[in-house]
Amino acid sequence: MRKICKNIVEAKSFEYFIIIVILVNCGLIGVETYFTTSLINTIQFIALIIFIIEIVIRYTASNTTLDYFKDAWNIFDFSIVAICLVPESWFVSAGAITTLRVLRVFRVLRLLKASEEIRLIVAVLGRSLNALFYNMVFFFIFLYLFAIIGVTLFKLPDQSMLPLVKQQILLEYISEAPNAPVISPDPYGNLTETMFTLFRVLTGEDWTDIRYNLTKASEKGLIQPPSWVITFYHVLWYIISVFLLLNLLVGAILNNYQIIMNEFKQKKLKQKNN
Repeated sequence: MRKICKNIVEAKSFEYFIIIVILVNCGLIGVETYFTTSLINTIQFIALIIFIIEIVIRYTASNTTLDYFKDAWNIFDFSIVAICLVPESWFVSAGAITTLRVLRVFRVLRLLKASEEIRLIVAVLGRSLNALFYNMVFFFIFLYLFAIIGVTLFKLPDQSMLPLVKQQILLEYISEAPNAPVISPDPYGNLTETMFTLFRVLTGEDWTDIRYNLTKASEKGLIQPPSWVITFYHVLWYIISVFLLLNLLVGAILNNYQIIMNEFKQKKLKQKNN
């Protein structure tokens, strides 16, 4: 029986069939966000049965239970199918049912195993997690440093603490240089908002508007730093974050991609020689 299951699992036709079922299943998940019918429910139920049969076949083809669960893709498949088997009637609260439905949407991730090339990309990302973590720590150190500097230099004064003349100047400034969008708070009003502002600068969204607004605030005497300091601060952060930190991140991923590709080629060569 194990030999038969192994032959089925190793057959290309079986792999293509499962990929087609996954594509149909994922496509209908999107359709269900608009409407659902009894036909769609039936097809989804059949797809679930096929996935269960696939798990049984792959499990039978494995030498031991441990061998089956050594493969991360098998654990992933088993978890997704197990979530789909949990009936919504078991839960009373609407929040729990919503959570269950959201978890079931992760069936779309089964597309990640649709081809060997996609699995290689996932392997690269998995291998890069350690490097990504340390890159994120490095990025956060600079983000935190620039955020503290930003709050210290560019935070607008509290209107209630200003004399009447300064309050009038602040109101004029708000009228002449409103935040983008208007409902947003002072971009450098506190540490967390400043960190978010720096992230906006990193993405390139309206960071020049932030700079021009601060220049206007400096002209009106609401903040102390001159315009060249404002410009230098934002340009320096943009250069460090975009051209240095992000490139370090990309470099780590590309390095691991090359390592994975070399291992993949060696594996293919061994299989060919055997």
